[in-house]
Amino acid sequence: MREAKVARKTRETDISLKLNIDGGGAAKIDIDDQFLRHMLETLTRYAGFDLTVEATGDNQHHLVEDVAIALGSAFRQALGDQPVERMASAMVPMDDALVTAAVDIIDRPYCDADCPDVLYLHFFRSFAMSSGITVHIMLHRGIDEHHIVEASFKALGTALKRSVVPRQNVLSTKDAVKFRSA
Repeated sequence: MREAKVARKTRETDISLKLNIDGGGAAKIDIDDQFLRHMLETLTRYAGFDLTVEATGDNQHHLVEDVAIALGSAFRQALGDQPVERMASAMVPMDDALVTAAVDIIDRPYCDADCPDVLYLHFFRSFAMSSGITVHIMLHRGIDEHHIVEASFKALGTALKRSVVPRQNVLSTKDAVKFRSA
């Protein structure tokens, strides 16, 4: 199983997180922020991952940011060195919202997301930076901000599910990137 456990404790937050990317979409989220809990459950379900999170924080911003950092770190650890499909995308409609997410699992962290909620834009960026992946989320249309954010999590989850599928060899013209001391 490709899984990882991460604990992150700062003056502002206390987070314990377990991620299994070969799971079945089960989520056990113990967080006081109802919307964050809902988005993590949504991401988990659409990605097909198993996720357990216990988190507290001094305010909503710190909680959302640090959970995203812990989740990204766990994702990176759980993935390991096995070759995967790497690039994937998903277009998701949700009522008035239509969103596409595209990911590239490569050590080139970047995020560009059309997100009307600055807090969840920060979530996507923090996740991308801590996981070391490239994330693009494009809003094609939408009026209701809740629908746009939720469609973004559904699309990201679906793209992540497709990108972590194991493959026989590394999908790159550079082969595997290896770092060494100078």
